[in-house]
Amino acid sequence: MLIDFVKISLNSLRYRKLRSWLTMLGIFIGIAAVVSLIGMGEGLRVAISGQFGFLGPDIFSVQASGLNLAGPPGSNTVNPLADDLYKKIEGLNGVEASFNRHIESGTLEYNDIQSIGMALSVPSGENRKAVETMLNLEVESGRLLKDGDNKRIILGNGFKDDKIFGKGVSSGDRVLLSGETYTVIGILEKKGSFIFDQSVIINEETLLDQFGDDGTTDLIAVKVKDVKNIEKVMEDVEKILRKERDVDLGEEDFVVASPQQAIESLNSTLFAVQLFVYIIASISLIVGGIGIMNTMYTAVIERTKEIGIMKAIGARNSTIFTLFFIESGFLGFVGGLIGILLGLGIANGMSFIGRQALGSELIQASISAELLIGSMLFSFILGTFFGVMPAIQAAKMHPVDALRSK
Repeated sequence: MLIDFVKISLNSLRYRKLRSWLTMLGIFIGIAAVVSLIGMGEGLRVAISGQFGFLGPDIFSVQASGLNLAGPPGSNTVNPLADDLYKKIEGLNGVEASFNRHIESGTLEYNDIQSIGMALSVPSGENRKAVETMLNLEVESGRLLKDGDNKRIILGNGFKDDKIFGKGVSSGDRVLLSGETYTVIGILEKKGSFIFDQSVIINEETLLDQFGDDGTTDLIAVKVKDVKNIEKVMEDVEKILRKERDVDLGEEDFVVASPQQAIESLNSTLFAVQLFVYIIASISLIVGGIGIMNTMYTAVIERTKEIGIMKAIGARNSTIFTLFFIESGFLGFVGGLIGILLGLGIANGMSFIGRQALGSELIQASISAELLIGSMLFSFILGTFFGVMPAIQAAKMHPVDALRSK
């Protein structure tokens, strides 16, 4: 019986092709907007979260703020951090370790092709192992740096790709870093972070010897003993920096932040954007729903005599109601299906264009099965909701009055 209802509903919609397509327009525009924009936003969130995913929740950073000219984080600021500040931070209760991180950008040349490389320092002695653990540094090939490894470096996994230098770099190759020759002794495991996957790891003494030591540091990495106390430790660090840099509360020229805070801030921003998208898309969906209601009311008027005939030969009110109810639900279902396909195409297409234009794999679309199923169910429910009143009107028709209609 249900199959017969579906066949009758499909034949009715097929008879009014143009009107059916116009009716579904508002539905699939709204669904397409939700799927494409939410999918792209979620892809951005996943990609950015992945940049910090390899760092533990018990780690935070300290860097100078203010006027930051072109360069790595914390570099070229008006008032940089003093390089002995990490010792005072390390003496705080709850701090397990504190290290200076020197960051320099320079040209990296291989196979007669130049690229921009970001050199990250690794301290010597006992601190080396702590930094390697903190940053989860592991090599895919070769080995990690040791004390005394002068003119030797480790490269991020991204340099294995032949897109950068025409051919991939391997352990044992020689490269030029800002004009100086270095031997690559290891390639890091892939982190999924464009920062680390395209970084140059170098001993601190070697980096300062080449780029100069001005008694400052670009960034201080801090690891706490207990992640539950990280907020308290960060507050204590801020107090020390305000005292050392002679600034008042609210006038800080430094930033104390954890990767988790950055991710939470991103999630909050994306939620606001997604909420705005939902509101805009809801307007389109409501318009589409009203269109379905209008179409179904028109169908009831056009098929009044048909309804009278069906009732005259024994069709119940529930049968008439079901026919129109299924028809309106089908309009919503097909509109949602088209909207999902359109949204998938827009999201993946715009992501591809963005990757090609910016040359970054950061731009991705991430569309979950939950989003697709939810969109489909919502469009179907929307169609049936706006089809209830016309279906009730059709079901309540008196057979004699219906047969008399022109």
